[in-house]
Amino acid sequence: MSTILVRLGRRLFDRPYVLLSLTSLFWAGNIVLGRFVAGKVPPVGLAWMRWVGAFVILIGFAWPHIKRDWPTIRAHPGRLAVLALTGVASYNTLAYWGLQYTEALNALLIQSTGPLLIAVWSLVLFRDLLTWAQFVGVLVSLAGVAVILTRGDLAALVHIRFNVGDVWVLGAMVIYALYSALLRFKPALHWLSFLTVTIAIGIAMLTPVFLWEISQGRVLKPDAVTFATLAYAVIFPSTLAYLFFIRGVELIGANRAGPFFHLMPLFGAALAILFLGEHPQPFHAVGFVLVLVGVFAAARSPRRTEPGPEP
Repeated sequence: MSTILVRLGRRLFDRPYVLLSLTSLFWAGNIVLGRFVAGKVPPVGLAWMRWVGAFVILIGFAWPHIKRDWPTIRAHPGRLAVLALTGVASYNTLAYWGLQYTEALNALLIQSTGPLLIAVWSLVLFRDLLTWAQFVGVLVSLAGVAVILTRGDLAALVHIRFNVGDVWVLGAMVIYALYSALLRFKPALHWLSFLTVTIAIGIAMLTPVFLWEISQGRVLKPDAVTFATLAYAVIFPSTLAYLFFIRGVELIGANRAGPFFHLMPLFGAALAILFLGEHPQPFHAVGFVLVLVGVFAAARSPRRTEPGPEP
């Protein structure tokens, strides 16, 4: 049985489109859950605990690789610190903070800007340009996102109001897009070493903010909602999604991985149908087709040679 599982795991890790689709599913669930527990579970405490839990899960598997990779880890503290700050400490904390003040609909719409923000960072940092296929794919999938979020009434986009929570979520997305672009500078570490070490650094960065939040009287309550929230956040959007996303970017590059962010609103609508009792409508089907066509067009385009120093 263990041999079969290992083989299945290896096959999965060679399929970037499956990995990135699952990543979007797990992160969509995280947005919906983050909004659901807003006001019940403190944002920094949720971010800190999810990373501590992910670290506990990963360290046993990662330790042999960390020992082997230790000389490389010691040689690149700056790179690892920047990646930990952008990908672990900042993004999730700001997103959870923003979800205290905005609705999941707005957050999912902002999340769909991921491909464009990744393209901007890639252009600014590395002079990478989107291919025409990638550009068209982003526009088509963005149109699908708009159809889903507006329930088929695109005029509703005019009436969407943004508040301070939206600004926080947008800031989180800008930072995560930077992380995505910077992954090409990831040191030559085993993926378990890289993820576990950056999580550990991110926890250290978050700890002072977590202690400050506690000093303000915002503490995690040991109840069923908190435990269920932490269980999901630790296993899916933290551990599995980050593993899958890092591997997906490694296989096809940040620009081609970016359009998969457009699957998040699609999955968010599906989760609402399944768990919140909403009924599927024709606009769901239209948006679903547009998103899939756009993601396929952008992801299947030839990968550009990415300049910059090798890890």
